[in-house]
This record gives sequence, structure tokens and C-alpha cells, in this order.
Amino acid sequence: MGRKGGAAAVSWSESRGLRRPAHPAPFPAPQTQDHSSNRVHSRAASLLPKMMNADMDAVDAENQVELEEKTRLINQVLELQHTLEDLSARVDAVKEENLKLKSENQVLGQYIENLMSASSVFQTTDTKSKRK
Repeated sequence: MGRKGGAAAVSWSESRGLRRPAHPAPFPAPQTQDHSSNRVHSRAASLLPKMMNADMDAVDAENQVELEEKTRLINQVLELQHTLEDLSARVDAVKEENLKLKSENQVLGQYIENLMSASSVFQTTDTKSKRK
């Protein structure tokens, strides 16, 4: 996704306060004196696991943050799904009650019409025929 305003892109880990070092930890400078190739190799070999562990810790921390974020989002989605199911059930119940009330209103309307047609109070009178 593009960013507005030409702002520099920020990685997911940086947006959560996890910063990668600007330059990874350098390997030890090569020995200028050739006393022993085993000594240089053993020094580099001893630093390599430490650097790998530090990198792995950073990756583990980032993975943990990602996992927590995914878990939070999954829980939020599940909660929203349950809310949607509840609202859908409520809409169905209201629709059903609405149909029932419409039917009752039709019955009452028909009953009132029948009463009005049977009553002399609501009969139309012919005023011309009474005056003659």
C-alpha cells in the first residue's frame, strides 16, 4: 500500500518500537599478523553464535509481537462474528413479530369495517330523499 505525503516507509517492527540496528554488528577485523589461522577462525566462530543469538532474539521478539497482534485480531473477529449472529437473530425476530402485527392489524381493520357497515350511525344518509 502506498503512503500519503511521501512519508518514509516504516516497517511493522519499527512501528511497534522494535528497531533494527542501522548497521549489523560487524565481524571482527581480520588479523594483520598471521600468528595463527586457528586463532582468527576461533574468534570469529565464537562471535558468530552470539550474533546469531542476538538476531534470533530480535526475530523471536518480532514474531512474538506479530503472534500477539494476530491473536488479538482473531479474538476481535470472533467477537464481531458473535455480535453479527446476535444481531441477525434479533432482526429475524423483529421481522417475524412485524408480520404477526401486520396480520393482526388487517384482522382488526376488517372487524372495524364490518362494525361500521352494520351500524346505522355510520350509514350514509340521503338528504335529498328526506327533504321531499
